[in-house]
Amino acid sequence: MALSAGTRRTVACVLVGLGAMLLVAAIMIPTYTISRLAKTPLDLEITTVATNPQTGAPSEVLDAKSLTSPSGSAKVDQNVPLVSQRFLTVENPANASEMTIQAGQTLRRTDKQGDTGLLTATIDRVTIDRKTGEPVESVDGGPNGAIAVTVDKKGDSVMDPVQHTGLQYRFPIGTDKKTYPYFDLNVRKSFDINYVEETEINNLKVYHFQMTVPVTDLSTVANSPTNKLTLPAAKWGVDGDGDVTMARYYTNVRDLWVEPETGTVIKGQEQIHLFYARSGDKPEVTALKSTLVFDENTIESQISVAKDNMDKLSLYGRILPIILGIAGLVLLILGILFGVLGKNDDGPTVIRRSNPAPSGGPGFDPPTQQIDMNK
Repeated sequence: MALSAGTRRTVACVLVGLGAMLLVAAIMIPTYTISRLAKTPLDLEITTVATNPQTGAPSEVLDAKSLTSPSGSAKVDQNVPLVSQRFLTVENPANASEMTIQAGQTLRRTDKQGDTGLLTATIDRVTIDRKTGEPVESVDGGPNGAIAVTVDKKGDSVMDPVQHTGLQYRFPIGTDKKTYPYFDLNVRKSFDINYVEETEINNLKVYHFQMTVPVTDLSTVANSPTNKLTLPAAKWGVDGDGDVTMARYYTNVRDLWVEPETGTVIKGQEQIHLFYARSGDKPEVTALKSTLVFDENTIESQISVAKDNMDKLSLYGRILPIILGIAGLVLLILGILFGVLGKNDDGPTVIRRSNPAPSGGPGFDPPTQQIDMNK
């Protein structure tokens, strides 16, 4: 059934209104929704595992028992299998713009059981901006994080307040090809991590970054009993008589491969060197020397996390606005067409006129003539 002109005009207004509304939504969704989605999720619970390759790279670990044994000098084990595990969770305070990350990390040698295989254990806690990934200033003006490397007599971790600066566990949403400050947990200081190249890991585009942590005396960083030791020269295996005091030094070359859209660290590698020495430029006794790399399961898990967030950003940032924009444009055009057709579809104007009654007898009905004014 054909629509009347009034109905057509009503439909046209509805279509134009819906079309305009969809076009506005197409514009607003990327600007409003993406600003909410482009943040680190609050439900993070990530376990990363790094191991040392058993071919090519050295893996040397100081046997701690050899330092306390009544005889013999320090012994450094070779080709030691290692595994580093980090469990990351989100703690309070956490809100729309900030989140507190707590990461517990251990380094073990897998050729020994239980506590005898534990080499290091740390707990790190820091509050970061959910978009930039950088630490935020503490509300009370004090340090914005804490690090534990020792335990008390009860076995509880002793958290030392530490000011965190630079990136650490993730990169910004929309990572750029540039140099960033990056926080090193062992030195408790930030150093430049430099963009190296764009590459792919399992068909996913990533940015490769690298940083070098300079040789640092750890006894000046943390008050740990193992960071400075005084032992007989013979125990250290060096020339001379009497006791010799050595500090533990640390250096590291860190490589990170980051998915740039979400800032997710897909792969990590560290070339760690810990050693005892009287001077940082002359290593004397190796404490730890190894290269640790994310294992394949961790890489795949990080890729999955990155892709999930990429899909959300793509849906609200590109796909949904395109669909709404096209639908809005179509409705807008249909509405305009209906409006134009409604104006032109009224048909010719008809005027009815009564002619004078012809002469005739009473009761005669005069004829009615239709005159088309368009002729």
